[in-house]
Amino acid sequence: MAAVTTPAAPGHTAQAPLPGFEDGPPVIEGFNPSILTRDETFKEKLSRKTKENPFVPIGCLATAGALIFGLRSFQQGKTRQSQLLMRGRIAAQGFTVVAIIIGVFTTALRSK
Repeated sequence: MAAVTTPAAPGHTAQAPLPGFEDGPPVIEGFNPSILTRDETFKEKLSRKTKENPFVPIGCLATAGALIFGLRSFQQGKTRQSQLLMRGRIAAQGFTVVAIIIGVFTTALRSK
């Protein structure tokens, strides 16, 4: 079987559609892509996501704080304090993961 190529505009390469996608992208049941009138900036998206699930940024800040102070304590030779802060970091990471999972479930349930 020979491949048929069509001439492309100068500076563009002709690409054949992917197998199975000749008629466009696949239709996924229950998924409706939202059509945005404009793209969100980073600050707008961060603000929206923080309002949707405020516990994730709190957990991220707690994790980063425990890590920074734990490394600082380790550098100063305070091994007991460093160990406690590293354990606190693990707890903060667990809190963040649980917050993400709960946020995903609430978003999935809210969209129905």
